[in-house]
Amino acid sequence: MATRLNYVKAAPGAYRAMSQLEHYVKNCGLEASLIEFVKIRASQINGCAYCIDMHTKDARAAGESEQRIYLLSAWREAPFYNERERAALEWTEALTLIANDQVPDEIYQRVKPHFTDEELVNLTLAITTINAWNRLAISFRSEVGSYQPQQTSAR
Repeated sequence: MATRLNYVKAAPGAYRAMSQLEHYVKNCGLEASLIEFVKIRASQINGCAYCIDMHTKDARAAGESEQRIYLLSAWREAPFYNERERAALEWTEALTLIANDQVPDEIYQRVKPHFTDEELVNLTLAITTINAWNRLAISFRSEVGSYQPQQTSAR
């Protein structure tokens, strides 16, 4: 698939705004591995090949196991995720598919014990941000496969 347009060049201010959100998410205090899992899972749901490629590479570069990355789409059946990660993945799915059922109270009640109020807001922003990136990459057909992690030690 050919790239439709380079959104970074077409609207640099929009890209800067998204990058500022990304910077906040990266530095908000949530575990880097949790953020990468959220990004991968939302991207899987949305079918964003560019973001799946990017965030699986970032997760591997940060030392995450291939097994945990490969099984994210089946996290409920896999024993490799802790309760906090499971809560984050459930929240990710609910927010990414928000049009389906508006994030039921039962899901909120299951997720809430694993996060402080601030963490839950930050997690929600992380999910919101990756969903926005997915929409940019899918809409404008970002070139899949070209991404390379920039640094491995900071994660």
